[in-house]
Amino acid sequence: MRVVLSVLRKVGLLANLVLAVTVIATSAYAAPLKAVVTVGMVADIVKTVGGDDVDVTTLMGSGVDPHSYRQTRNDVSLLTRADIVFANGLHLEAQLDELLHKLSKRKHVVFVSDELPAESLIEAEGFSGRYDPHVWMDPSLWQKTVAIVRDALVKAAPDHSADFEKRADALGANIETFASSVSTMMKTVPDEKRVLITAHDAFSYFGRAFNVEVIGIQGLSTDSEAGLNRIESMVKTLVDRKIEAVFVESSVSEQNIKALIEGAAAQGHKVAIGGTLFSDAMGVAGTFEGTYLGMIDHNATTITRALGGAAPDRGITGQLTPSS
Repeated sequence: MRVVLSVLRKVGLLANLVLAVTVIATSAYAAPLKAVVTVGMVADIVKTVGGDDVDVTTLMGSGVDPHSYRQTRNDVSLLTRADIVFANGLHLEAQLDELLHKLSKRKHVVFVSDELPAESLIEAEGFSGRYDPHVWMDPSLWQKTVAIVRDALVKAAPDHSADFEKRADALGANIETFASSVSTMMKTVPDEKRVLITAHDAFSYFGRAFNVEVIGIQGLSTDSEAGLNRIESMVKTLVDRKIEAVFVESSVSEQNIKALIEGAAAQGHKVAIGGTLFSDAMGVAGTFEGTYLGMIDHNATTITRALGGAAPDRGITGQLTPSS
Protein backbone atom coordinates (compact mmCIF):
# COMPACT_ATOMS: atom_id res chain seq x y z
CA MET A 1 0.00 0.00 0.00
CA ARG A 2 2.82 2.38 0.90
CA VAL A 3 4.47 1.62 -2.43
CA VAL A 4 1.25 2.42 -4.27
CA LEU A 5 0.86 5.75 -2.42
CA SER A 6 4.48 6.60 -3.15
CA VAL A 7 3.97 5.94 -6.85
CA LEU A 8 0.79 8.00 -6.90
CA ARG A 9 2.55 10.91 -5.23
CA LYS A 10 5.35 10.72 -7.83
CA VAL A 11 2.80 10.58 -10.63
CA GLY A 12 1.05 13.60 -9.14
CA LEU A 13 4.32 15.51 -8.96
CA LEU A 14 5.12 14.53 -12.54
CA ALA A 15 1.66 15.67 -13.69
CA ASN A 16 2.17 19.02 -11.99
CA LEU A 17 5.59 19.34 -13.59
CA VAL A 18 4.17 18.55 -17.03
CA LEU A 19 1.38 21.08 -16.45
CA ALA A 20 3.89 23.73 -15.39
CA VAL A 21 6.05 23.11 -18.48
CA THR A 22 2.94 23.22 -20.70
CA VAL A 23 1.86 26.53 -19.18
CA ILE A 24 5.35 27.97 -19.73
CA ALA A 25 5.42 26.71 -23.33
CA THR A 26 1.98 28.03 -24.24
CA SER A 27 2.49 31.37 -22.54
CA ALA A 28 6.05 31.93 -23.79
CA TYR A 29 4.77 34.40 -26.36
CA ALA A 30 2.14 36.03 -24.18
CA ALA A 31 4.05 39.11 -23.44
CA PRO A 32 4.75 40.54 -26.64
CA LEU A 33 6.30 38.16 -29.15
CA LYS A 34 9.96 39.02 -29.67
CA ALA A 35 10.70 39.22 -33.40
CA VAL A 36 14.10 40.03 -34.91
CA VAL A 37 14.07 41.10 -38.56
CA THR A 38 17.04 41.58 -40.88
CA VAL A 39 15.91 44.45 -43.14
CA GLY A 40 13.52 47.38 -42.83
CA MET A 41 11.17 46.44 -45.67
CA VAL A 42 10.31 43.15 -43.99
CA ALA A 43 10.30 44.73 -40.53
CA ASP A 44 7.68 47.26 -41.62
CA ILE A 45 5.32 44.43 -42.59
CA VAL A 46 5.97 42.58 -39.31
CA LYS A 47 5.40 45.75 -37.24
CA THR A 48 2.16 46.60 -39.03
CA VAL A 49 0.68 43.09 -38.89
CA GLY A 50 2.03 42.42 -35.39
CA GLY A 51 0.95 45.71 -33.81
CA ASP A 52 1.35 45.86 -30.03
CA ASP A 53 1.42 42.05 -29.89
CA VAL A 54 4.91 41.89 -31.40
CA ASP A 55 8.12 43.60 -30.27
CA VAL A 56 10.22 44.08 -33.44
CA THR A 57 13.99 44.62 -33.56
CA THR A 58 15.56 45.42 -36.95
CA LEU A 59 19.22 44.53 -37.53
CA MET A 60 19.87 46.83 -40.52
CA GLY A 61 18.73 50.44 -40.53
CA SER A 62 18.67 53.29 -43.02
CA GLY A 63 21.57 53.41 -45.47
CA VAL A 64 22.81 49.89 -44.63
CA ASP A 65 23.62 47.56 -47.54
CA PRO A 66 22.24 44.06 -46.77
CA HIS A 67 24.35 42.41 -49.48
CA SER A 68 27.57 43.04 -47.57
CA TYR A 69 26.30 43.32 -43.99
CA ARG A 70 28.05 41.05 -41.49
CA GLN A 71 26.53 40.17 -38.15
CA THR A 72 27.87 41.67 -34.94
CA ARG A 73 28.12 39.89 -31.60
CA ASN A 74 25.01 41.78 -30.51
CA ASP A 75 23.14 40.58 -33.61
CA VAL A 76 23.92 36.96 -32.77
CA SER A 77 22.66 37.51 -29.23
CA LEU A 78 19.45 39.12 -30.48
CA LEU A 79 18.82 36.37 -33.01
CA THR A 80 19.38 33.52 -30.54
CA ARG A 81 17.07 35.12 -27.95
CA ALA A 82 14.28 35.95 -30.42
CA ASP A 83 10.97 34.05 -30.41
CA ILE A 84 10.81 34.32 -34.21
CA VAL A 85 13.14 35.64 -36.91
CA PHE A 86 12.21 37.16 -40.28
CA ALA A 87 14.53 37.69 -43.27
CA ASN A 88 13.96 38.61 -46.90
CA GLY A 89 15.82 35.59 -48.25
CA LEU A 90 16.71 34.90 -51.90
CA HIS A 91 20.34 35.48 -50.87
CA LEU A 92 19.81 39.18 -50.14
CA GLU A 93 21.45 38.86 -46.71
CA ALA A 94 24.38 37.01 -48.28
CA GLN A 95 26.77 37.22 -45.32
CA LEU A 96 24.07 36.14 -42.85
CA ASP A 97 22.81 33.15 -44.85
CA GLU A 98 24.84 30.51 -43.03
CA LEU A 99 23.94 31.84 -39.58
CA LEU A 100 20.23 32.16 -40.41
CA HIS A 101 19.98 28.65 -41.84
CA LYS A 102 21.76 27.17 -38.83
CA LEU A 103 19.41 29.09 -36.58
CA SER A 104 16.39 27.74 -38.51
CA LYS A 105 17.15 24.26 -37.18
CA ARG A 106 16.42 25.46 -33.65
CA LYS A 107 13.71 28.11 -34.06
CA HIS A 108 11.24 29.54 -36.56
CA VAL A 109 13.12 31.56 -39.19
CA VAL A 110 10.91 32.92 -41.98
CA PHE A 111 12.51 33.81 -45.34
CA VAL A 112 9.52 35.72 -46.70
CA SER A 113 10.55 36.08 -50.35
CA ASP A 114 11.62 32.43 -50.53
CA GLU A 115 7.98 31.49 -49.97
CA LEU A 116 6.71 33.42 -52.99
CA PRO A 117 5.84 31.38 -56.11
CA ALA A 118 8.93 30.91 -58.29
CA GLU A 119 6.99 31.92 -61.40
CA SER A 120 6.42 35.39 -59.92
CA LEU A 121 10.15 35.98 -59.40
CA ILE A 122 12.79 37.29 -61.80
CA GLU A 123 15.57 34.80 -62.41
CA ALA A 124 19.08 36.12 -61.83
CA GLU A 125 20.92 36.34 -65.14
CA GLY A 126 23.76 33.82 -65.27
CA PHE A 127 22.67 32.03 -62.07
CA SER A 128 20.35 29.10 -62.75
CA GLY A 129 17.87 28.58 -59.93
CA ARG A 130 18.72 31.90 -58.28
CA TYR A 131 16.31 34.82 -58.20
CA ASP A 132 16.49 38.59 -57.88
CA PRO A 133 15.85 39.31 -54.17
CA HIS A 134 14.55 42.90 -54.57
CA VAL A 135 10.91 41.79 -54.57
CA TRP A 136 9.64 44.79 -52.58
CA MET A 137 10.12 47.03 -55.61
CA ASP A 138 6.84 45.66 -57.01
CA PRO A 139 4.14 46.59 -54.45
CA SER A 140 1.60 44.13 -55.86
CA LEU A 141 4.07 41.27 -55.50
CA TRP A 142 5.32 42.46 -52.11
CA GLN A 143 1.73 42.56 -50.93
CA LYS A 144 1.78 38.75 -51.02
CA THR A 145 4.38 38.69 -48.25
CA VAL A 146 1.78 40.16 -45.87
CA ALA A 147 -0.02 36.80 -45.76
CA ILE A 148 3.31 34.98 -45.25
CA VAL A 149 4.11 37.19 -42.25
CA ARG A 150 0.55 36.85 -40.92
CA ASP A 151 0.63 33.05 -41.05
CA ALA A 152 4.01 32.91 -39.29
CA LEU A 153 2.79 35.19 -36.49
CA VAL A 154 -0.45 33.22 -36.10
CA LYS A 155 1.54 30.01 -35.76
CA ALA A 156 3.84 31.59 -33.16
CA ALA A 157 1.12 33.33 -31.14
CA PRO A 158 -2.27 31.78 -32.00
CA ASP A 159 -4.04 33.64 -29.18
CA HIS A 160 -3.59 36.84 -31.19
CA SER A 161 -4.58 35.37 -34.57
CA ALA A 162 -7.73 37.48 -34.99
CA ASP A 163 -5.76 40.71 -34.53
CA PHE A 164 -2.99 39.57 -36.90
CA GLU A 165 -5.54 38.66 -39.56
CA LYS A 166 -7.41 41.96 -39.22
CA ARG A 167 -4.25 44.04 -39.54
CA ALA A 168 -2.96 41.93 -42.43
CA ASP A 169 -6.22 42.38 -44.37
CA ALA A 170 -6.05 46.16 -43.92
CA LEU A 171 -2.38 46.37 -44.90
CA GLY A 172 -2.81 44.16 -47.94
CA ALA A 173 -5.68 46.29 -49.23
CA ASN A 174 -3.69 49.46 -48.59
CA ILE A 175 -0.67 48.23 -50.54
CA GLU A 176 -2.82 47.08 -53.46
CA THR A 177 -4.55 50.47 -53.70
CA PHE A 178 -1.18 52.21 -53.46
CA ALA A 179 0.25 50.04 -56.28
CA SER A 180 -2.58 51.16 -58.54
CA SER A 181 -1.81 54.81 -57.76
CA VAL A 182 1.90 54.30 -58.56
CA SER A 183 0.95 52.75 -61.89
CA THR A 184 -1.28 55.72 -62.77
CA MET A 185 1.48 58.21 -61.94
CA MET A 186 4.19 56.30 -63.82
CA LYS A 187 2.06 56.31 -66.98
CA THR A 188 2.63 60.07 -67.22
CA VAL A 189 6.32 59.46 -68.12
CA PRO A 190 6.81 59.79 -71.92
CA ASP A 191 7.56 56.48 -73.65
CA GLU A 192 10.93 57.63 -74.99
CA LYS A 193 12.12 58.56 -71.49
CA ARG A 194 11.15 55.38 -69.67
CA VAL A 195 14.73 54.34 -68.89
CA LEU A 196 15.95 54.01 -65.31
CA ILE A 197 19.72 53.88 -64.77
CA THR A 198 20.89 53.11 -61.23
CA ALA A 199 24.02 52.09 -59.34
CA HIS A 200 23.11 48.40 -59.10
CA ASP A 201 20.42 46.16 -60.52
CA ALA A 202 17.83 46.54 -57.75
CA PHE A 203 14.87 47.89 -59.73
CA SER A 204 13.96 45.09 -62.14
CA TYR A 205 10.71 44.29 -60.31
CA PHE A 206 9.82 47.99 -60.38
CA GLY A 207 10.56 48.09 -64.10
CA ARG A 208 8.48 45.01 -64.82
CA ALA A 209 5.56 46.30 -62.76
CA PHE A 210 5.49 49.80 -64.23
CA ASN A 211 6.83 49.30 -67.75
CA VAL A 212 10.23 50.96 -67.33
CA GLU A 213 13.50 49.76 -68.83
CA VAL A 214 16.00 49.32 -65.99
CA ILE A 215 19.79 49.30 -66.38
CA GLY A 216 22.05 48.80 -63.38
CA ILE A 217 25.78 49.50 -63.51
CA GLN A 218 26.52 46.65 -61.10
CA GLY A 219 24.69 43.34 -60.90
CA LEU A 220 22.10 42.18 -58.36
CA SER A 221 24.62 42.39 -55.54
CA THR A 222 26.62 45.49 -54.67
CA ASP A 223 29.58 43.15 -54.15
CA SER A 224 29.83 42.68 -57.92
CA GLU A 225 32.39 44.80 -59.72
CA ALA A 226 31.70 47.32 -62.47
CA GLY A 227 34.73 47.22 -64.73
CA LEU A 228 35.98 49.90 -67.11
CA ASN A 229 34.31 48.17 -70.07
CA ARG A 230 30.95 48.29 -68.31
CA ILE A 231 31.31 52.00 -67.53
CA GLU A 232 32.32 52.77 -71.13
CA SER A 233 29.37 50.76 -72.44
CA MET A 234 26.97 52.62 -70.14
CA VAL A 235 28.40 55.99 -71.20
CA LYS A 236 27.78 55.05 -74.83
CA THR A 237 24.18 54.16 -73.93
CA LEU A 238 23.68 57.54 -72.28
CA VAL A 239 25.08 59.45 -75.25
CA ASP A 240 23.46 57.39 -78.04
CA ARG A 241 20.03 57.40 -76.44
CA LYS A 242 20.29 60.97 -75.13
CA ILE A 243 19.41 59.89 -71.59
CA GLU A 244 19.45 62.95 -69.34
CA ALA A 245 19.05 61.54 -65.82
CA VAL A 246 20.66 58.79 -63.73
CA PHE A 247 19.98 57.90 -60.11
CA VAL A 248 22.08 57.29 -57.03
CA GLU A 249 21.03 54.99 -54.19
CA SER A 250 21.02 55.69 -50.47
CA SER A 251 22.89 52.49 -49.57
CA VAL A 252 25.35 52.34 -52.50
CA SER A 253 28.45 54.41 -53.31
CA GLU A 254 27.96 57.18 -55.88
CA GLN A 255 31.37 56.48 -57.48
CA ASN A 256 30.13 54.63 -60.55
CA ILE A 257 27.26 57.06 -61.20
CA LYS A 258 29.68 59.99 -61.07
CA ALA A 259 31.97 58.15 -63.51
CA LEU A 260 29.04 57.86 -65.94
CA ILE A 261 28.22 61.55 -65.70
CA GLU A 262 31.86 62.54 -66.23
CA GLY A 263 32.22 60.13 -69.14
CA ALA A 264 29.14 61.50 -70.86
CA ALA A 265 30.29 65.08 -70.25
CA ALA A 266 33.62 64.28 -71.92
CA GLN A 267 31.59 63.40 -75.03
CA GLY A 268 29.56 66.59 -74.88
CA HIS A 269 26.41 65.06 -73.36
CA LYS A 270 25.05 66.49 -70.11
CA VAL A 271 23.54 64.06 -67.62
CA ALA A 272 22.09 65.05 -64.24
CA ILE A 273 21.47 63.08 -61.08
CA GLY A 274 17.71 62.57 -61.05
CA GLY A 275 17.65 62.00 -57.32
CA THR A 276 18.56 59.54 -54.58
CA LEU A 277 16.51 56.33 -54.48
CA PHE A 278 15.97 53.86 -51.67
CA SER A 279 17.00 50.46 -52.99
CA ASP A 280 18.14 47.99 -50.31
CA ALA A 281 17.22 50.11 -47.29
CA MET A 282 14.38 52.47 -46.42
CA GLY A 283 14.65 56.06 -45.24
CA VAL A 284 15.42 57.30 -41.75
CA ALA A 285 13.36 55.72 -38.97
CA GLY A 286 10.55 57.97 -37.77
CA THR A 287 9.99 59.54 -41.20
CA PHE A 288 7.40 58.54 -43.80
CA GLU A 289 10.28 57.49 -46.07
CA GLY A 290 11.31 55.14 -43.27
CA THR A 291 8.21 53.03 -43.96
CA TYR A 292 7.64 50.65 -46.86
CA LEU A 293 4.94 52.77 -48.51
CA GLY A 294 7.03 55.91 -47.95
CA MET A 295 10.06 54.26 -49.54
CA ILE A 296 8.17 53.33 -52.71
CA ASP A 297 6.27 56.63 -52.81
CA HIS A 298 9.59 58.50 -52.66
CA ASN A 299 11.13 56.32 -55.39
CA ALA A 300 8.17 56.46 -57.75
CA THR A 301 7.71 60.21 -57.28
CA THR A 302 11.43 60.92 -57.78
CA ILE A 303 11.67 58.72 -60.87
CA THR A 304 8.47 60.08 -62.43
CA ARG A 305 9.52 63.69 -61.97
CA ALA A 306 13.11 63.19 -63.19
CA LEU A 307 11.98 61.31 -66.32
CA GLY A 308 9.51 64.00 -67.37
CA GLY A 309 6.27 62.73 -65.86
CA ALA A 310 3.80 64.49 -63.57
CA ALA A 311 4.12 63.82 -59.83
CA PRO A 312 2.41 65.50 -56.85
CA ASP A 313 4.67 67.79 -54.81
CA ARG A 314 4.58 65.53 -51.77
CA GLY A 315 4.03 62.21 -53.48
CA ILE A 316 1.06 59.94 -54.02
CA THR A 317 0.04 59.96 -50.37
CA GLY A 318 0.92 63.62 -49.73
CA GLN A 319 3.20 62.54 -46.89
CA LEU A 320 6.71 62.82 -48.37
CA THR A 321 9.11 65.14 -46.60
CA PRO A 322 9.35 68.40 -48.59
CA SER A 323 13.07 67.90 -49.23
CA SER A 324 12.52 64.41 -50.70
